[in-house]
Parts: sequence; structure tokens; C-alpha cells
Amino acid sequence: MGHAMSIPRLNEDEFEQLPPDIAKKARALLLSLVRPHLPMVIFLFVIVVLTALFLVIGPIFIADALDNGVPKAVEGDPGPLIRAVSAFVISAIASAVLAFASTRLVGITAQKVVYTLRSRLFGHIQRLDLGYHERSTSGRLVSRQTSDMESVQQFLTYSLFDTALALFEMTFIAVTLIVLDVPLAIVVFLGFIPLFFITKSAHTSQRNAYRRTRTSIAKVIVHFVETMGGIRAVQAYRRQPDRRGTLKDEDTAYRDANTDALRGVAWFAGWTRLVGNVTQTVIIIVGAWLVIEDWTQIGVLAAFILYLRRFYGPLDELVQSFNLYQSASAALEKMAAVLDTDPEVVAPTSPKALPAHSSNQTSGTTSAAEELASKPSGRSIDLNHVRFSYGDGLDVLPRFDLRIPAGEIVALVGATGAGKSTLVKLVTRFYDPSEGRITIDEVDLRDLDDAQLRQSVVMVTQESFLFAGTIADNIRIGNPDAGDDEVIAAATAVGLDPYIRNLPEDYDTDVKKRGGRLSSGQRQLVSFARVFLANPDIVVLDEATAHLDIPSERLVQKALATVLEGRTAIIIAHRLSTVEIADRVLVMDSGRIIEDGTPDGLISGAGKFAQLHKAWRDSLV
Repeated sequence: MGHAMSIPRLNEDEFEQLPPDIAKKARALLLSLVRPHLPMVIFLFVIVVLTALFLVIGPIFIADALDNGVPKAVEGDPGPLIRAVSAFVISAIASAVLAFASTRLVGITAQKVVYTLRSRLFGHIQRLDLGYHERSTSGRLVSRQTSDMESVQQFLTYSLFDTALALFEMTFIAVTLIVLDVPLAIVVFLGFIPLFFITKSAHTSQRNAYRRTRTSIAKVIVHFVETMGGIRAVQAYRRQPDRRGTLKDEDTAYRDANTDALRGVAWFAGWTRLVGNVTQTVIIIVGAWLVIEDWTQIGVLAAFILYLRRFYGPLDELVQSFNLYQSASAALEKMAAVLDTDPEVVAPTSPKALPAHSSNQTSGTTSAAEELASKPSGRSIDLNHVRFSYGDGLDVLPRFDLRIPAGEIVALVGATGAGKSTLVKLVTRFYDPSEGRITIDEVDLRDLDDAQLRQSVVMVTQESFLFAGTIADNIRIGNPDAGDDEVIAAATAVGLDPYIRNLPEDYDTDVKKRGGRLSSGQRQLVSFARVFLANPDIVVLDEATAHLDIPSERLVQKALATVLEGRTAIIIAHRLSTVEIADRVLVMDSGRIIEDGTPDGLISGAGKFAQLHKAWRDSLV
């Protein structure tokens, strides 16, 4: 028996290391989100203050009823008692109405803030360069947009109002206690001393614990996304037990992190309630002695006891909100770290446009297919003293110079790791060179407007990604404004139209998740149709025919020969049959060009390409 297959696992370094000032950046992010809603926030602030005020003044009316209303009623004057009771009822109703209004408005405002945060995060992730996404994991970014976003949403929607109300209520109660009776108020405030240290200790430990929960759940989501994305390989190699074991380990870490966090919450809640109960006991004893000594009134003592219950009641709510706050704070820090990441490939501050070039003109009425094929508009590509390495690694392209004239079709050939894909990633500006410059029609890619770059240069990769939706929608990605006739013309050009016509709803057929309804070759043909529809100046094909069978490959090559005429193209292929349409072949090795010539010229020689071509021809026999 062979060794068991080992599934690669993520290590800790693959997860972002939060900078030391991330808490400050998270607060700045929250302020930037709230600032557009500042008038509503001020209005809510006023409502919360009024709600807390009406909640607090209730026991004052009870104290007045006990100390003044009841004695006057006994003497035959029920007016003071009725007024005190009426005032208490009015304050209770007012606080309820205000609480309803504020809760509703807080919920609406919180949803607007979360909507803005989600849009900003999604937009920023899309702007980050390809290098960031290759270093990162899709599962981690999914975690930022799902579980982390949900934590922030829960706190803003459900706990923020309760937290603010509790803080104002406690503040008003503290002031009221001083007004009612200073000695008893001092006894209450002495309980604040241990509460301060308990809260400070809990804040530090809970922040660290909830940072662990956010990292742990991200690992769980990463593992789940990877497993579901590679479910065919998992089932084919019977790796279900291994994947379950890995998920168990990650989920155990998440459970332990949550357990530690909840243990901290329980510790905080237990100590605060102990302090509250001890304080209430002391107040009852001291207050009873003061009443006996006639240094205070029974109504004041009753109000104190009610206020203490209301004081530690909000404190209990703060304990519960503290749990959500720490989770939301840790989640916001994670999102702030993503938003604080700057793209390595930056847009130019003063973008330049490519020089205008003349297009072939057609006369009379033309079909959509003829229109797509009537605009050859190749552009020249120059790489001058280009050096490139991924991060701090070794140079992939040590020092590279290359000129591709406008309209020339160039094939790149070489072993895996020769630098072919890196070269085309630089030409399409998914990366910037470490040194040197790359130009299109003498315009540096760093200075070129990104929209025009993406319009002029189109890349087709080995893996053609299809989005859920119709075949027409997936083809129309090449040009969202294209009409149905142009979509059909593009599909016809790549030989996909006959297959589509046999589907139940032809061009309106849903391709299902990731194009699962289509074969790999058909998915690749859809990507070619996108290229035809986009009608670019430069086309880059990175192993684009690798998944096509021989008949489909020949069909695509025929279509490519027509569509690429007059355009600049760079073709990477291990299948040497693909280079037959090329004007020029470049053989690469270790980031350098070791052969450069026409296909026929290199085949007739004795170099590397001739050897590769002979081996390929022999394999067909």
C-alpha cells in the first residue's frame, strides 16, 4: 500500500496579522460609516436621552406618593397621590413609545450602515490586485462578508440602542441618587471601585478571546469552501474522513475560542451581580438604620431600592451587550485590516489614453459576425529591461526585453515554470514589473487608464469560469451592451451555436453553478465567444485550448485564425498544434528566451522547439 494522500492544510501565516493600531483604524472605519447619517444619529441620541430620563423619573413619583401622597390621602386629600400616580403612568407610557420609535430607527440606520460597509468591502476586495487574491484564500474573504458582517450587524441592530440606553439610564440614576440622599449614594458609588477593575480586566481578555473566535471561524469557512469547491477530488480519492477530521480540528478550535469568550462573559456577569447584590444588601441595612434614626424617609429608601434594581438591571444588559460588542469589535477589526490593504497594482493619478488608430471600414449592410471580424486593431507590445519576482523570492524573469509588433501572433512555448504565465500576467497588468517598463503603443501600462486597458487587452485562461445564469449572459460578459444578434454571432464564430440550439431553451438555458451543465470544452468555447464579443486589440490565450478535444480544438483554431487576423496575440500552449497559426514562436526557459523564430524555421532547425515538435508528432502516430 502507498502512503496516504496528504491534503494541504492552512498554516497560521496564511491568516492576516493585525497591525497594532487596528483598533484605532476600526473606530475610524465606524465613524466614516456613521458620518453620512449624523443627523439621524443626533436625533436618536436625543430620543435615547429622553427615554432614559422617563425611565429614571418613575421611582421619584413613587417616593412622592409614599412620603406625601399617601399621608395626604389619609387626611382626606387624594390630589397629591393621584398626581404622583398619574405622573408615573405618563412617564412609563412615554418611555415605552420612545423606546419603540428609537428601536425602529436604530434598526433602519444600522441596516444602512451595514449595507454601506458590505458594499465598500466588496468593492475594495475587487480592486485588490491578483497577487493579494493569490496569497489570500476565498474562504477568509467569505468569512469577512458573512460571519464578521453578521456580528457587526447584530450589535448595531440589537445591542447598540440597549447599550446607549443603559449607559444614560445608569448616569441619570447616579445623579438622582445623589439628589435623594448623599450618604446612601456614597455607599452605592463605593461599589463602582471593584466594578471598574472588573470591567477593565474583562475588556482586555474578551477582546483577545473574540479575536480568536473570528480567526477560528474563518478557518472553518475556508476549509468548508475548499472542500465543497474540490468535492470531486475529495470523493474520487475517498478523502471524506480526512476532510471531516480537519473540519473537526478547526471546529474544535472555534468551539474552544467561544468557550473561553463565554467563560469570560460568565466571569464578568458573576462578579458584577455579586457586587450589585452586596451593594443592595448594604443599602437596605444602612437605609433601614437611617429611617429608624429619622435621617431619611421611607419613600426615599424605597426609591433607592428601586433605583438600585434599575441600576444593576441595565448593568446586566451591558454584560450581555458586552458579549456582542466584543465579537463585533473583533469582526470590524478584521474588515478594517482588509480595507486598509492597498493594491500593489495602483491606478494612475493622471491616466493616459492609447493613441487612436484607424479601423477597417465596411460599406453597406453588415451582419453582426462581419461587424465583429471587421475591426482588426492590433497594438505593439514592448518589454524594456523587465525584471520580476513574486514578493521577496527569486527572479522569475531575470532581465527581459521583448518587442511584439502590432498585429503579430506570438506563441510562447516552454516547460512548466519557464515564466510563460508570469509574462502574460505582466502584459495584462495583473502584476507590475519589479524593474523596467511595459508599454502598449509606447504608453506605459502604469500610466494607462485601467478601463481602456481591460477593453484593449483580453485574457482567456486555462480554467474558464462561468457564472450562474444563461449562456447568453455568460457570453455577454465580453460586452454587456451587446445585442442578441452579436451574442449569436460570437457563439457562431467559435462553433458553439449548433450545440446551444439543441438545448431546451437555447441561449436562455441556465448553465447552472460554475457552468456545470456544460462540458469543459464547451465552457472554454463560451470564454472564446466572450473574447470575440469584447473585440479587443490584444488577445492573450493562457493554455486556452488545453481542455478541448481534437475536433473542438481544430474548430477553435480555425475561428482564431480569422478573428486574430490583424490583432496582436500571445498564445501559451503545451499542445504544439496551437502554434500553427502563430507568426512567431518564442521558446522560454528559466525566464529567458532561448529561441525566437517562425514555426517552420524553428521546426527545420535543431533546437529545443524542433525536439518538442518531433516528440509531439511521434505521439500522434
